[in-house]
Amino acid sequence: MTYFDSASSAPLHPVARQALVAALDEGWADPGRLYREGRRARLLLDAAREAAAEAVGCRPDELTFTPSGTAAVHAGVAGALAGRRRAGRELVVSAVEHSSVLHAAAAHEAAGGAVVQVGVDRAGRVDPAAYARAVGGGTALACLQSANHEVGTAQPVAEVAEACRAAGAPLLVDAAQSLAWGPVEGDWSLLTGSAHKWGGPAGVGLLVVRKGTRFAAQGAADERESGRSAGFENIPAVVAAAASLRAVRAEADAEAARLRELVDRIRARVPELVADAEVVGDPVRRLPHLVTFSCLYVDGETLLHELDRSGFSVSSGSSCTSSTLTPSHVLRAMGVLSEGNVRVSLPAGTAEAEVERFLEVLPGAVTGVRERFGAPVAAGARAAAPAQGGAELVVDALGRRCPIPVIELAKVFGGVPVGGLVTVLSDDEAARLDIPAWCGMRGQEYVGERPAERGTAYTVRRTS
Repeated sequence: MTYFDSASSAPLHPVARQALVAALDEGWADPGRLYREGRRARLLLDAAREAAAEAVGCRPDELTFTPSGTAAVHAGVAGALAGRRRAGRELVVSAVEHSSVLHAAAAHEAAGGAVVQVGVDRAGRVDPAAYARAVGGGTALACLQSANHEVGTAQPVAEVAEACRAAGAPLLVDAAQSLAWGPVEGDWSLLTGSAHKWGGPAGVGLLVVRKGTRFAAQGAADERESGRSAGFENIPAVVAAAASLRAVRAEADAEAARLRELVDRIRARVPELVADAEVVGDPVRRLPHLVTFSCLYVDGETLLHELDRSGFSVSSGSSCTSSTLTPSHVLRAMGVLSEGNVRVSLPAGTAEAEVERFLEVLPGAVTGVRERFGAPVAAGARAAAPAQGGAELVVDALGRRCPIPVIELAKVFGGVPVGGLVTVLSDDEAARLDIPAWCGMRGQEYVGERPAERGTAYTVRRTS
């Protein structure tokens, strides 16, 4: 098996394993005690905090270890909002934040607060000017990820941080996906991370609160971790997390250049090898190890199973999975194709031969899935256009899930005259993204959508 899903969880770094084993023997005691074993545990904890702070670019006393990256996000958002309650009740987030940020925002809204969501362009990037306009006098906190977890697009954190500073609002940066590659630039106020994203053990997150940032810890509390993360510290895991972060940073420049070249190869060759495939995310301002693409007429879950049987572990933001019937909120915010979505995130040490083998396997896997769903055989070819006319055809795809509505549209479209209309009736949420995306890939006109007696009616006009 070849593991291509490091954005979900990176394999444990060898340095993390060594540090974890050593700290199990030395760091088991209570670091709050004064006897020898306690002092030894305290030394390990303090050294880990100093190493992590150096990697992040903050003071050790600004950094708190938490039980996970998600816990760090929730603690950071809740604490910053509580600390700035007098300033306002508004929370600003981007539309493509990690679900932990959006869940924290939903909790704030449920408690009577206001949430402002800033949209992104088709590459998944926020406009700093638009973000600046969203931050005002009543903004208690703004949140922006450093790089997107699904498509790899890097966000303009430094510019947004400057705008937030000018407005007097703190900025929390979710840096879970980017910390392995370098510190986050800009004058941010809070930052979160997750060790298993950079090759550390699961169950360790970090929360940084800059000095001068108003912060009032919420939820369970005790005397540990400055009152910001309750419970006995998992010192062996913390030590391993800090050691692995330092190790991956030492390797980051060389490994980023090598993996970026491999990802560029995937980005260039997938559209050549697979008809009707769209590579999404910013092609330049992105993480070096991650690439995402979507394939028309493909069920995402089936494609992932086919690739798994061929020896590749990848993930998906597609709506066509057993875990969700709605498209990824990231793909939806970008307005890109969600069908047959595949995210490839290469772990450190990925060999060129593994990428080449993936590119050999992928076309056959996609073709097999398309045949299984009865997709048009020549998916990339346009049928000859019949004579001009104003005919309208209705395709009933109610009760049928992605990718069937688009497949049914493609099957009948060749028989529609130029100027004719096709209306697809669908109650599948993914159709709202995938039918306009199909029109864009085919050069046809997407007329729009309207409520139907059941579901939604999506209308397409044939232009060529």
